[in-house]
Amino acid sequence: MFKEFRDFAMRGNVIDMAIGIIIGVAFNSIVQSLVKDIIMPPIGLLIRNVDFSNLFIVLRGGTPGASYVTLAEAQQAGAVSLNYGPFINTIISYIIIAFAVFLLVKGINRIKKREEKLPAKPTTKKCPYCFSNIPIKAKRCAFCTSTLEE
Repeated sequence: MFKEFRDFAMRGNVIDMAIGIIIGVAFNSIVQSLVKDIIMPPIGLLIRNVDFSNLFIVLRGGTPGASYVTLAEAQQAGAVSLNYGPFINTIISYIIIAFAVFLLVKGINRIKKREEKLPAKPTTKKCPYCFSNIPIKAKRCAFCTSTLEE
């Protein structure tokens, strides 16, 4: 059973999938930073200095009568909150990732179309003596047994 598992785990598809997941996790951290540090600050400025990561509604709890400026303060006080700002950040991250994947797939499809248009390399040639189709690397014709020049 261990041999079967080893054979399964070492298949090309499984290894490729593992590499894809690792790259995906690394890509996720880059996108999160892009959204949090590059994209969201200008958007926040456009809509009057709103920081999406701190948009929340306190539903219950925390210190009675307290007003919380940041989500971290509310959570530290034990308040139950509806955190819609981080959700907006997550949606923007998703849109950016989906767009990046779209561009990647579009580029790969363009490359595949170019490769399909290229003529295939010939695999056969004509025997100069009997005009039969023979493999391109043949040194002797299988039909007329003539020795072929290279």
